[in-house]
Amino acid sequence: MKVKIAVLLSGGGTTLKNLIDRIAEGSLDAEIICVLSSKPGVKGLAIAREAGIPAFAVPRKAYETVDEFSTAITELVDRYEVDLVCLAGFLSLWRMPERYYGRVMNIHPALIPLFCGKGFYGHRVHKAVVESGVKVTGCTVHFADNRYDTGPIILQRTVPVNPGDTPDDVAARVFVEECEAYPEAIRLFAAGRLEIVENQVRIKP
Repeated sequence: MKVKIAVLLSGGGTTLKNLIDRIAEGSLDAEIICVLSSKPGVKGLAIAREAGIPAFAVPRKAYETVDEFSTAITELVDRYEVDLVCLAGFLSLWRMPERYYGRVMNIHPALIPLFCGKGFYGHRVHKAVVESGVKVTGCTVHFADNRYDTGPIILQRTVPVNPGDTPDDVAARVFVEECEAYPEAIRLFAAGRLEIVENQVRIKP
């Protein structure tokens, strides 16, 4: 099944670009049919438009409440009748309707439940990882719910944290794994192999 995807982002669009490239090379049977950003003027919107994908800014600052912002996001996503929503560095909370549960994925640049939650994104995550002294980190793809970085975990990939690593070193290593993990999770979804049981994801044969 070619899965129809909406991508929600807030910044540079590196994850979006990876998905576009995987689709173009034929390793991901999907179609990105719209891109939404919670910030106007970001590079992710330009990447989408260059690829011919309808792209919209829905600025969080334009709405007084999370609920008003969430309604605007939902109305746009509904319009495109997507199968799956992929959060790709989307920094604002979207309170999704119940009909989207199990159809919204997020990727986080750490091994949830470590180094996650409100305020843990991008460079901040990798800085905290280095400062903590952990020896392993990685990325997590999970189904999103209406909180930050919770929801059933689909898959995780790990990388070492080496002595002397900077946050940028760790970020680069983790991003390589993110580029594999997100397409893999989308393929599992498209194949109907993901099942949520008691808030845990089971991958069916």
